[in-house]
Amino acid sequence: MADDDGSSNSPGARRSVELDAVEALRLLGSVSLGRIVFTRHALPTVRPVNHILLDGDIVIRTHGDVALTRYARQAGDAGAVVAYEADDIDPDTHTGWSVVVTGYAWLVTDPRQLTRYRALLRPWVTQRMDHAIRVHPGLITGLRLTAHAPPPFA
Repeated sequence: MADDDGSSNSPGARRSVELDAVEALRLLGSVSLGRIVFTRHALPTVRPVNHILLDGDIVIRTHGDVALTRYARQAGDAGAVVAYEADDIDPDTHTGWSVVVTGYAWLVTDPRQLTRYRALLRPWVTQRMDHAIRVHPGLITGLRLTAHAPPPFA
């Protein structure tokens, strides 16, 4: 909403700073919730999921009936194209960061890896999560929103 002078009534101007891939992945690994984007019936679909960052890859757990599991299974060895987004933005100060990873997702089939992921990643829902998906980043972008100091008076 704009004030009488046309400015936003937010706590101040913000500046968007692009993050490098290393910093973007570090930030993504510092939170446990994100959103995975994949194709379902030729349309983009978004699901909130919890994750871990392991050896540079994003790992999530799923169950056999979920659309994402079917999508990754159908893609096979080629991998399924996905995007993954996580952020930490303060609603009061309007500062924080957002990271988007685009890459390929594979259904994890190795029993030892599945056991490891089950130990490391606890689902947030009570539903049985007996599958895992591993997303390997191809393109990593990130932005940090910071307070923008007004220019000094001359």
